[in-house]
Amino acid sequence: MSISSSHKPIFLALALMVILACNSLAPTTPQPAATLDALYTSAAETLSALSTQGAISLTMPPSPTGTLAIPTSSPIALQTFTAVPPLQPSAKCDAAAFITDVTYPDGSSVGMGVSFTKIWRIKNVGTCSWTTSYALVYLNGEKFGAQNSVPMPASVGPGQSIDIPVQLTAPNQSGRFKGYWRLRNASGVLFGVGNSGDESIYVDINVSGYNVLGYDFLEKYCEAEWKTESQTLPCPGTNGDNKGFVIVLNSPKMENGNTQSKGLVTHPQMVNNGLITGKYPALTIQSGDRFQASINCLYKANDCNMVFKLQYQIGNDAVQTLGQWNEIYEGASYSINVDLSALNGQKVKFILTVLANGSAHEDYALWIAPRIARVSAQPPTATFTPSHTPTVTATMTSTATSTPTATSTPPTSYP
Repeated sequence: MSISSSHKPIFLALALMVILACNSLAPTTPQPAATLDALYTSAAETLSALSTQGAISLTMPPSPTGTLAIPTSSPIALQTFTAVPPLQPSAKCDAAAFITDVTYPDGSSVGMGVSFTKIWRIKNVGTCSWTTSYALVYLNGEKFGAQNSVPMPASVGPGQSIDIPVQLTAPNQSGRFKGYWRLRNASGVLFGVGNSGDESIYVDINVSGYNVLGYDFLEKYCEAEWKTESQTLPCPGTNGDNKGFVIVLNSPKMENGNTQSKGLVTHPQMVNNGLITGKYPALTIQSGDRFQASINCLYKANDCNMVFKLQYQIGNDAVQTLGQWNEIYEGASYSINVDLSALNGQKVKFILTVLANGSAHEDYALWIAPRIARVSAQPPTATFTPSHTPTVTATMTSTATSTPTATSTPPTSYP
């Protein structure tokens, strides 16, 4: 048992009282000196014992130093949160993605002044459908003689793609040319392609060389084999022949009343859904070649309703279709400009075909200037056909008079 320093005085007082009490029981007549000596001796012994014991049990702990003890904190377990992906942008109503250049990819070569059809394939990646009230509109750069806007060819739902063609004409000078276009919705708001919707689609061509006539389907129409489903036709045929016919007309009138120098007329057999085809001899196609023509119904052929087709055959392979166009009598003609680059180096037999939509009555199919247009490094050779030989008349008088007269007719040019 140990005694704390705070209880030590009390303990000593009690011990002294016990000693005094014990001494009070001694004989009543002790000697004063002996009594004091005994008392001092007892007290000294008691204090000695207490001091010995206190040396063991009352040892004070060392005084604390001035060092501040900072308790060590236990590590705090932080709650782990699952990473939240960033918010995705909300889907747009009108949004588009460029898929590919169907014709004339970037850097394609085109002859000076050549007409060509640029086709882009675009995908609707928005939430709203594109109606025919939407359009592709010219933005800036080289315009290539195009219209300011081209209506959407058909309605396009979300997730669907569409090919958008634009008729263009190359400049009459060499160089690299670009023209930029964007889409426009029914409210007149422009939007582009790409994630931000502010990128334009464009046409990018190299203009060089000259456009020359590679093959004239009109002038050589009797080199073709003309047939219906049931028989071979004579060339030239007879206008109005119920078996079908092919003829060339001088100064034919188009639906809009305009007159052309010549036109190739092909009329299918006079039966329901009749047809006529003309297969030409094999031609070797060169890079940059295109089939060009204008198609329409003959003037005042009011019941005209048919399908024009451009087909081809290589060797004895199956007949392939390059394009087809529905035509009715509505007062307009349409330009055909088909890129033949995929047939480069092939010997190709082209086939001009007309199919009647139902009755063949008045299906006078008029082909204006059907030809293969070809790019050449040399300008086309101009051939002049004089109407008569120039003459010079001289009159021998005092005043000599010389009156030369000459006339010439330039040939038909092919743009």
